[in-house]
Amino acid sequence: MLVPTYVAVSPIHGLGLFAAQPIAAGSVVWRFAPGLDQIIPDERLAGLPALAREFLDRYAFESAFFPGGLLLSFDDTRFINHADDPNIDNSGAESIARRDIAAGEELTCDYRELDGDATFVGGA
Repeated sequence: MLVPTYVAVSPIHGLGLFAAQPIAAGSVVWRFAPGLDQIIPDERLAGLPALAREFLDRYAFESAFFPGGLLLSFDDTRFINHADDPNIDNSGAESIARRDIAAGEELTCDYRELDGDATFVGGA
């Protein structure tokens, strides 16, 4: 994450990621960090223990911008919940604030921008 955030109980689902301070529209809020964020290669997935695979099924996703496996973020972006009218744009290689986001507001994205086959709780 490139902006200060915190994890808290979400009215959307379980835990969510919230802005710790205002975020201006157009701000880059996340960018892939080599060495921290990981691409788990497709060929490794089948050999993983069941609990590791369950974790990846929940928190990792395929990305056209990072092909060859599942993208797993090192930071708390895994707690961003889905919304049909999200405040974060994930249609490119970076995550961008679609509009001004207030301090204390939950960060949301449209999971379908990340993975067209995504399933999720809340929002749609």
